[in-house]
Amino acid sequence: MTELLYQTDAYLKEFSATIQTVDAQTRAVVLDRSAFYPGGGGQPCDFGTLEVAGVTYPVEKVKKQGDDVLHFLAGNAELPAVGASANGTLDWSRRHQLMRTHTALHILCGTVFRDYGAKVTGGDMDPLKGRMDFEFETMRGELVREIEAAVNIEVNQARDIRVKILPREEAFQIPDLIRTKINLLPEGIMQVRTVEIVGLDLQADGGTHVKNTSEVGKIKVVDYKSKGAINKRIYIEIE
Repeated sequence: MTELLYQTDAYLKEFSATIQTVDAQTRAVVLDRSAFYPGGGGQPCDFGTLEVAGVTYPVEKVKKQGDDVLHFLAGNAELPAVGASANGTLDWSRRHQLMRTHTALHILCGTVFRDYGAKVTGGDMDPLKGRMDFEFETMRGELVREIEAAVNIEVNQARDIRVKILPREEAFQIPDLIRTKINLLPEGIMQVRTVEIVGLDLQADGGTHVKNTSEVGKIKVVDYKSKGAINKRIYIEIE
């Protein structure tokens, strides 16, 4: 089992760990603890490096497999040994951009839900850009401009962002905890991580976020499209 350090400290750029398993065929190692985000919920995995016994391995992919986080090591260097001490370093510039983008999408989600009652039907992101799909029957330029103005008001409100890990039973007593059309939390998950933008939004989420909406930057709605009768897509970029 890998301890997920990013769940409680998204600003952790470096960490120490012990290698638990090594798969020579895939060049994947499992650590006892990790700050690397393994991807999920539309947020891509982190990149970075892992240093073991003086050798620096590029981490080219990270993936969650059950309770373990697999770190895939690029290059041809001899793989480290099980039990070896390792030091991980994130590609912080990329991670922080993804944190800003993920929070921007939560601001968008929270604002649209508050003002129009529309739920999310899908989403995806890359550093400083992303898209989110909502249950809207119609969408027009005027509405999009209203949404863009409203989300930037929330950015400028400098709202704090709080993360908690709650027992499932307690978490599901929170109204509208799941903002997606489909509940993405399997029955077997007994601890639910929540992300709250104080005064705007509170929902279940496993990704990484900034500490305050003011850290996001200006949100620009750069495009919108109809993806079905009640499915409209909004594209954003972060300045």
